[in-house]
Amino acid sequence: MSQTTQPVRRALISVSDKTGLLDLGRALVAHGAEILSTGGSARALREAGLPVTEVSDHTGFPEILDGRVKTLVPQIHGGILGRRDLPAHVAQMEEHKIAPIDLVAVNLYPFEKTVASGAGAEDCIENIDIGGPALIRAAAKNHGHVVVLTDTAQYAGLIEALGQGGSTLEQRRAYAGAAYARTAAYDAAIAAWFAAQAQDTLPERFVLAGQRAEVLRYGENPHQQAAFYKDGSTRPGVATAVQVQGKALSYNNINDTDAAFEAVAEFDRPAVVIVKHANPCGVAVGDTLSACWDNALRCDPVSAFGGIVALNRTLDAETATKIAGIFTEVIVAPDADEEAKTILARKKNLRLLLTGGLPDAAASGVVVRSVAGGFLAQTRDNGQIKPESLRVVTKRAPSAQEMEDLMFAFRVAKHVKSNAIVYAKNDATVGIGAGQMSRVDSARIAASKSGEAAKAAGLDAPLTQGSVAASDAFFPFADGLETIVAAGATAVIQPGGSIRDDEVIAAADAAGIAMVFTGMRHFRH
Repeated sequence: MSQTTQPVRRALISVSDKTGLLDLGRALVAHGAEILSTGGSARALREAGLPVTEVSDHTGFPEILDGRVKTLVPQIHGGILGRRDLPAHVAQMEEHKIAPIDLVAVNLYPFEKTVASGAGAEDCIENIDIGGPALIRAAAKNHGHVVVLTDTAQYAGLIEALGQGGSTLEQRRAYAGAAYARTAAYDAAIAAWFAAQAQDTLPERFVLAGQRAEVLRYGENPHQQAAFYKDGSTRPGVATAVQVQGKALSYNNINDTDAAFEAVAEFDRPAVVIVKHANPCGVAVGDTLSACWDNALRCDPVSAFGGIVALNRTLDAETATKIAGIFTEVIVAPDADEEAKTILARKKNLRLLLTGGLPDAAASGVVVRSVAGGFLAQTRDNGQIKPESLRVVTKRAPSAQEMEDLMFAFRVAKHVKSNAIVYAKNDATVGIGAGQMSRVDSARIAASKSGEAAKAAGLDAPLTQGSVAASDAFFPFADGLETIVAAGATAVIQPGGSIRDDEVIAAADAAGIAMVFTGMRHFRH
């Protein structure tokens, strides 16, 4: 690749974000470039004492239609698109008095921010940039001769290049790639907005776009490369959080933290969720976060080591002290009081993320997963059961406490990898079986871990004794339910829908336990 440098003799600047504008303008003027500009950009440069030519003066064509047409004229686009190495292009430019433009610096109308602010349709439409993307695409196409800057972070590199005689082809090609990525993301945001206006959740063309927020050390494993991209969503979570302290987040940290925070947002009462490998290993609700932590940790203290802790209330000092007592990778919460922050600051590697709010568990949305040759898109699992929607299918109905625990356990099961079995008692999980190929194995594993936790706590009976159990999907055979009964559960909640429901109900009646059907499945893969 050629390392020949190309100077900038004429630059077009039209930016909505004025960050770094004056530094760029001064550098261009210092190296002999003429600056063409419009509106607020021209005004800012002129007020800084820099010579500027208004685009309308350069083209002889005024801005029209309330500024909707400023640069969409041959004198501008011809100056950008004309190839300096083709005599025919040069001759036509001279014939039509079109001056070459060597640099285009444009950042687009803030459409994404306007949408995120909740603005009305008219404001959103007025913030759809037309001339900007046209300039960017033209300059990027002709990057053999033109520099295109679309990000204020690029200015420093270009300023340095000017001091070395100008840009190289390699630099211009890199800027061009970034430019097309920017316009693609911009158009994706516009397309998504129009789809939302039409309530078209899964449009015919589905475009994904994100801004790289961080290059991660590695992916799930050290031999995998990884980066974290943000898509501009305002849904509170790991992407919107402020990291108060701790080491940089890893790929697995981000994935697990997202899973934990989405789970804890399910509950209206104070709640704590402990997650390991994207699966809850302890969940509790209660009157205080401190009590919730104690009960969540009791479920599986071994798995909690090195886990992610999510809370749905402001983290207080008492709870912070307890969490800091075991090795924890990440704590995520809407906020933390100053005393809690001081306590956690002693744990230099512990990551504390504050989101400023909670995601709405009932809100709609789309989740995406890649597969070879494409990706799958589906609406978010925002299904929530209500007591009145449940159907008691056994002779015995659940008691009030059992019903409360059943509702709690089923909400937890929604966030456990299938096949999922969750035992719960007194508003806390006491055994969680996740990700098994057979439902009966999940039931056995959850009961086994409950027994281990009981021994660790010095208890004679397993934690599942007198508990309830939730299953994320129906029981294909009665053996899963029989395992739950053997573990000491007295009530079960499940979607129902198996061809053998009658057998499962009969087994529940024979054991004297209560069972309710939700009619809603929560598979999670």
